[in-house]
Amino acid sequence: MIPMDLHTHTVASGHGTKDTIGDMVKAAKERGLAVLGISDHGPATPGSCRESYFHGLKAAPNLRGGVLVLYGVEANILNERGRLDIGDETGKNLDFLIASIHEPSFHPSWEMSRQDGQSGAAGRNTAAYVQAMRNPLVKIIGHPDDVRYPVDAKALAEAAADYHVVLEVNEGSLLPGSYRGNTYANMKEILLMCLRYRLPVLLSSDSHGTERLGQVPRALALVKEVAYPQDLIWNFQEPQVFLSYRRG
Repeated sequence: MIPMDLHTHTVASGHGTKDTIGDMVKAAKERGLAVLGISDHGPATPGSCRESYFHGLKAAPNLRGGVLVLYGVEANILNERGRLDIGDETGKNLDFLIASIHEPSFHPSWEMSRQDGQSGAAGRNTAAYVQAMRNPLVKIIGHPDDVRYPVDAKALAEAAADYHVVLEVNEGSLLPGSYRGNTYANMKEILLMCLRYRLPVLLSSDSHGTERLGQVPRALALVKEVAYPQDLIWNFQEPQVFLSYRRG
């Protein structure tokens, strides 16, 4: 278990669960989590909620049943220019913003792989992440390990250092049979680059519903394998460390 799990999804994401925010808070309390992040998918994800849902979260209480609840979004990166499916006015009202690449809202990886090969695709995918990081609202890059969207790990880590953005170690990616492919090697390479620059990282369950909430055994095993310092793993820091992490 981790004391803080920021990347989780409710029924509002449109797939994978019928659990509500209330269900997630109850499970978080039962499992001893101190901080719960709700980060439903942005509106470009098929079946997900509209942008108005995220506007409404500013009225939701942050302390629920003794659990600090932070309200965010997993926004979709839409193109190589780093455009997101959440507007700045919406993002400013949230506690945090995760930016991720998903199908079907981001296409170039597949198209460019055929045209330019793996290196061309990696350059374009990395550019999309880097441009998204330039947005000061973006705190976290979600699951940059997807084998369908290869990246330049060194360039990604350097950009995370430049823009004070945290890269995620995603438990869902590491699960056997993950639709993102076998991401272990990709995530290990990214972690080693982050370690070179002594960058903070975030472990996340990416749980859709309560089933895996707070549970990240594979992510914990991977950071242990590469001897990642605990003081650089956000989950084990006070929430103020996360909330105050801004672009310099």
